[in-house]
Amino acid sequence: MKGKGLVVFRGSGNVFRDLGHENADIEQFKAILAAEIIKALDREGLTVRGAQSRTGVAAADFSRIRNAALGRFTVDRLMSIINRLGSRVEVKIKVRRVETLGMQV
Repeated sequence: MKGKGLVVFRGSGNVFRDLGHENADIEQFKAILAAEIIKALDREGLTVRGAQSRTGVAAADFSRIRNAALGRFTVDRLMSIINRLGSRVEVKIKVRRVETLGMQV
C-alpha cells in the first residue's frame, strides 16, 4: 500500500523489544533456546513422552516449549534441557550502546 500514508520502520531484530516487552532480551533468548529444543526433538523424532523418558524432564514441559509457553522457564532451565538432549549451548556476548530511535507505532 505504498503511498497510502503508511510509515514503515525497520525492526530491531528482537520482536519482543519492538512490541515493548520489559524483558525483551531474555524473552528473545528463551525463544531461541526453545527453538533449538524443538529442532532437537524433531531431528531425533522424539514425542514429548519419548523426550521425557530420555531426559527426565516432564512431558508437560516439552509440550509447553512446543507451544511457546515459556513463562515458567528460566534461561538456565532451557539450557539444561538442551544439555540433557545431548547438545551444548555456546553463547557469545556482544555489548553495544543502545541507540535511541524515535520509534513510532
